[in-house]
Amino acid sequence: MTNAPLQGRMAIRVFLCFASGYLLSYALRAVNAVIAPALIAELQLSNADLGLLSSAYFFAFGSLQLPLGIWLDKYGPRRTEAALLLVAALGAAIFAMSHSLIGLWLGRALIGVGVSACLMASFKAYRLWFAPHRQSQLASWMLVAGTSGALLATVPVNTALPLVGWRGIFWITCGLLLLTSAALFFLLRPVEHARATPAVLPHPDAKDHGYRTIFADPYFRRMGMLGLVIQGIFVALQTLWAGSWMVLVLGMSKDQSAQTLFMLNLVLLLGYLALGWWAPRYVASPGKPGWPVPKVVTIGLTGMILTQFLMLFSQAQWTWLLWLLMALFYTVLTLVQTHLCLTFPVALAGRVSTAYNLLMFIGAFVTQWGIGVAIDFFHSIGWAEAAAIRGSFALCLGLQVLVYFMFVGSRAKARAFH
Repeated sequence: MTNAPLQGRMAIRVFLCFASGYLLSYALRAVNAVIAPALIAELQLSNADLGLLSSAYFFAFGSLQLPLGIWLDKYGPRRTEAALLLVAALGAAIFAMSHSLIGLWLGRALIGVGVSACLMASFKAYRLWFAPHRQSQLASWMLVAGTSGALLATVPVNTALPLVGWRGIFWITCGLLLLTSAALFFLLRPVEHARATPAVLPHPDAKDHGYRTIFADPYFRRMGMLGLVIQGIFVALQTLWAGSWMVLVLGMSKDQSAQTLFMLNLVLLLGYLALGWWAPRYVASPGKPGWPVPKVVTIGLTGMILTQFLMLFSQAQWTWLLWLLMALFYTVLTLVQTHLCLTFPVALAGRVSTAYNLLMFIGAFVTQWGIGVAIDFFHSIGWAEAAAIRGSFALCLGLQVLVYFMFVGSRAKARAFH
């Protein structure tokens, strides 16, 4: 076994294989925001149906997070992600063939299961095969890859819809998932063999007490609220309901909405690139002084909440720009997950990541479905469509304000860095 970090072509091969999986994962997460009108028109879905359908991805994705941490340690990132992507390909095929809500929900859920390892497997692989000082840079590049997938799910998908339809888009995605699975399994086998990567033994208490220790930690709960509520709500808006806001509240056409979503994801991409440059230089890390992560996160949260207040109470056409500003503030919340990993023993780092992911995707699942239910409820009491959407978004903002004050007022402190 060699302890030298990967470099050159081998390193590029590893990154590209894992980045391709995460790109497809994020594209599938976001695509319903663009194809929603076509789904509603063809299958006569209600807002609640649409929210439930889209949230199936997050429900299935989140349900896999706890066992995923164990599988990555036991079987390694290459085999785990390659196998799960086959499940995602099956889900895409079922979605493409379905003519009922049940079939679509099943396909969407299988996609969520199949792409559940795409980011965590890459973090595991990079931790095993790359030098420690490369970790934050690689994490930032993965976020860029994921946001590129979200970009592909906006204007490019909207352009392709008239040509191949939403079913054709999912058949194409099915093929891409199969290719990526094959690349991970076959192209990275020589890498894993050369590294002689052993199954990583868990922390002595990890099997029985690892997750219990994590969820019982006051500091994890303080930061975990952000994943459950703030990040969960943002992901739900970004991947589904932002498109409805653009069309029904701001009066945009479907093409204009897709272009705006493209801009939103482009701002996220640029924000991640900027954060990848800024954070290693100015944010505190083990052995290095700097801005504390909670302080940086508080600034980002303040900006997010203020921009949402302006969005709710302004009728002006230019308010779509506030979505871009909110996305820019949101990027700093991505510091939370890697920061939390540093506050626990290395043996539990994978489980900390998957535990936080679980909270975020529970929040996204509940929010995507809940917004649809709220819209339908407001309709039932006589509210106009635009007012119903504003009302549901106001409920989301109220939850965020509550969590903001809980986070700022908490006295829980991080453990010493490990």
